[in-house]
Amino acid sequence: MTETELIEQLDTLAKDYGNRFLLDPAPDNELPEHGMRSVEAMRLIGEELVLDGIPMRNLATFVTTWMEPEAQRIIAENLHRNFIDHAEYPQTAEIEQRCIRILAHLFNAPGETTGARTQGSSEAIMLGALSLKWKWRNRREQAGKDTARPNLVFGGDVHVVWEKFCRYFDVEPRIIPLKPDKYTIGPDDVEPHLDENTIGVAAVLGTTFTGHADDIVGINDLLLRLKDERGLDIPLHVDAASGGFVWPFLYPHSEWDFRLEQVRSINVSGHKFGLVYPGIGWLVFREPSDLPEDLVFYENYLGKTDATFTLNFSTGSAMVLAQYYNFVRFGHAGYRYIMQTMQQNTRHLAERIEASGYFRLIGGQDDEQLPLVAFQLAEDQGFDEFDVASQLAAERGWMVPAYTLPPDASHVKIMRALVKLTLGHSLVTTLADDIVEACETLKKKGGLHEIDRRRAKTGVGY
Repeated sequence: MTETELIEQLDTLAKDYGNRFLLDPAPDNELPEHGMRSVEAMRLIGEELVLDGIPMRNLATFVTTWMEPEAQRIIAENLHRNFIDHAEYPQTAEIEQRCIRILAHLFNAPGETTGARTQGSSEAIMLGALSLKWKWRNRREQAGKDTARPNLVFGGDVHVVWEKFCRYFDVEPRIIPLKPDKYTIGPDDVEPHLDENTIGVAAVLGTTFTGHADDIVGINDLLLRLKDERGLDIPLHVDAASGGFVWPFLYPHSEWDFRLEQVRSINVSGHKFGLVYPGIGWLVFREPSDLPEDLVFYENYLGKTDATFTLNFSTGSAMVLAQYYNFVRFGHAGYRYIMQTMQQNTRHLAERIEASGYFRLIGGQDDEQLPLVAFQLAEDQGFDEFDVASQLAAERGWMVPAYTLPPDASHVKIMRALVKLTLGHSLVTTLADDIVEACETLKKKGGLHEIDRRRAKTGVGY
């Protein structure tokens, strides 16, 4: 049989058995000349995704990786529903408003409020910061003052989207650097950066780096003092992307939200500890007047006059409905139970990691913190945190990130393990054992990142 005849025979058999995708490369530069059967397309994509990590072992991401089958069904049955079409889907719009009111109540809003669903906290932060800029500009114009040099104050512990906002919308970022022994910010850090051109201060509830919170009460008190002494009315935005669904249930008496007078807006990610798949975020204002009217657009080309306050227009309804599902499914008691379960398993993991002798924890067990463990090597072992992360991935498939902190703590290297609901007690125990085993292996064979270790010792390159 010639090679041509063999290829033709294989092609015929592939069509018969539905495995054509096994013989052809995956299209990557242009549309293929001919398509394939639906089952083959599904199998092709499944084969590609085998190369991805397993979401259950992804301890780097804050994003939800599992929802109940009933929630998945709601999502699947509403993927075709365009959220922005309020005239056609008025009940979906009402459910969005219910979610906003529920969150406003959870965050102790004093009265009537407003807000918006967003694609995630990144969009929510952009919209919240735009509101700060517009309100500042309106105040300056009414006072007959210059509006050319707005600035925004935040710490180096924020998500990168805050710097994006400043670059995209022409605002000076006044970034407070971190220190090797201090990974959040407080009033003493903030005060030197404030002036009449400050549109607002952003404080973080649950940082990406260590899971701790800025001193929000202290910053609020500072802003109140400046308001009284210097007439500077500087609002406070709380970036509660991760912490907004944690603090109300684990630390209900901790004041960080609308109980503080200068807190005018809060963002939170439904797709993090709100327990919804990506992407869904929320922006909640203290009161309707905190949303400038000229940031709201009105249109009627979808069948009725609607107000829109978003960066995106068309987007799916499924995750809004999934968020509401969680609210009615779990209630306050259910969310509290879930957060307490994660917290208990977090403490178990922290104890096991610290007891290994290889690591020291970032922060104490009694700190207010997201359900995560941040840790670093206790001493030079001949390998570093990046080596441990690589060894864990190679040996057991765990995705535990190693990273450096922002300036001026950029020479500090740490690791972080999220302990979400899918990481139960048995898996936590296994993870702790695997971390120790990775260290034992590295101790025998040496590290994998020689350049990184030299930099850690000298400080060069950071």
